[in-house]
Amino acid sequence: MGKLAEKIAIVTGAGQGIGRGIAEKLAAEGATVVVTDVNEATAKETADALGGGAVGLHADVTSRESVDAMVAQVHRDHGRIDVLVNNAGWDVAGPFVDSDPADWDKVIAINLYGVLNTCRAVLPLMAERGAGSVVNLGSDAGRVGSSGEAVYSAAKGGVIAFTKTIAREMARKHVNANCVCPGPTDTALFASMGGDDPKLRESLTRAIPFRRLADPSDLANAVAFLASDEAAYITGQTVSVSGGLTMS
Repeated sequence: MGKLAEKIAIVTGAGQGIGRGIAEKLAAEGATVVVTDVNEATAKETADALGGGAVGLHADVTSRESVDAMVAQVHRDHGRIDVLVNNAGWDVAGPFVDSDPADWDKVIAINLYGVLNTCRAVLPLMAERGAGSVVNLGSDAGRVGSSGEAVYSAAKGGVIAFTKTIAREMARKHVNANCVCPGPTDTALFASMGGDDPKLRESLTRAIPFRRLADPSDLANAVAFLASDEAAYITGQTVSVSGGLTMS
């Protein structure tokens, strides 16, 4: 029996990268995982690989209608939602003074509004039951800033602050909320933002005390703990999983 046995867990943006790693870990710990992604094909592919009753569903976190439909389906099929992991994220790197305002909208829509949309749909259901756990993926960019990621940093800083506030508001309903902040992680998104440049990888690796980038499983382990009953008395906290790159 894993630490998440019999729990129903939604993970957003779980078709690939960190989200897929989280979905794999939650399933390994016994959860029934609802894998959601804007790319329905990768969501279903991840769910098929997980087995154990996992399902893959399309959800565009920037759309209230899409999120509400997904949450309604999960609630209808399972009767409850025990865990919500807000992982869906996106960024495009570059100096803020050269940035395109259209990209600001997309970055904020996915990284910040995405969290608002899912929480607005799921928190009332958790409050009604008097139980539940929310784990939001922030970023060290939102804690300490990150050159080339100004708007992303702003959105993730918003996620951190939002997490603390819902933790306060939901505590009386026995729902906890915490934030996991990845440092540089070896994913396709990281590669697309210049992480496939050997010089950048090398300089980042040198800056990290553990001398390696994070693997999605490193984040997944922290998320699984915070989603479990073992973390029932932990709420409103921000945990960096960065190999010591940042220390609070």
